[in-house]
Amino acid sequence: MKDWWQATFPEGRQTIIISDTHGHPVEIAYGEVGTGQPLFLLHGMGSWSYNWRHSIAPLSKHFRVICFDAKGYGFSEKPRLRREHNGHQVIELERIIQALCDQPAAIVAESLGGLVALALAQHNPQLVARLIVVNVPIFTERLPHWAMWILAKTPIEVLDTIDSLRLAYLFAPILREIMAIERRGVLFDPSLLTPEDVYWITYPFIEFPGTIVKVAEELQIAAQEIENWQLNKPNMLSQIQNNLGNIKCPTLIMWGDQDSWFPLSHGKKLHLSIPHSQLRILDNCCHDAATGSSAVINAAILDFLHKTNF
Repeated sequence: MKDWWQATFPEGRQTIIISDTHGHPVEIAYGEVGTGQPLFLLHGMGSWSYNWRHSIAPLSKHFRVICFDAKGYGFSEKPRLRREHNGHQVIELERIIQALCDQPAAIVAESLGGLVALALAQHNPQLVARLIVVNVPIFTERLPHWAMWILAKTPIEVLDTIDSLRLAYLFAPILREIMAIERRGVLFDPSLLTPEDVYWITYPFIEFPGTIVKVAEELQIAAQEIENWQLNKPNMLSQIQNNLGNIKCPTLIMWGDQDSWFPLSHGKKLHLSIPHSQLRILDNCCHDAATGSSAVINAAILDFLHKTNF
């Protein structure tokens, strides 16, 4: 099967080295296409740049589109001996943007990527010219899926053993089938997910040891955040919620009306919390909006950026 990076970006998959929150160098995979103002596409939990496959070409006709895999995801490095600190994604996003462009960028972010983008817009607003978020876990009270809960409760040492034994590789057909079922479950029209999509979505989990461990780490951090929020203990989620009013850049919020992970009421609440934000409800759309409603999302992004003079 043709390499997705080579087929999508003129220079294929590229890499940059950034310093992570531990101060160690880490290799980040990215691709870019198009010219003009920089526009970053951020993926969600357990995903990678491929999730924006339907948006890259249409948006690149108007902007310099940059996709990257967050540390631990996709084709980016997965440090195995360093455990993550809460909030590392925000610092690393900041450093990736600074490494790849020298001007404020538009950020389009889905799910967990949207939460990270909201935090960055608060922490370093100079980097964010326009913000577009889709189906964000900003007010969630639980992990939205049973598989996430299992990974969050499984000791990292056990998952490390599974990774080191390459069990995901050995049982690749079963893993692909399970993930295909689950990914179709977050699409209003499950037939949109093709066999090629399943191959690439599962590729990092099967081919790259460390992927399962790093995703599980992020889920454990998320579970702890939610628990701390429920117990009124210090947590980053509350900090982001409490500072939504400080986001000053033009912001578009898009939300699937059928999102069973994070309901539309959360999107409406987010809209009321960010001054001068806009809310676009995506009809007949579940959680995976980048796949299920790509044409509508692409048109809304272009319209929003045009009207806000980006």
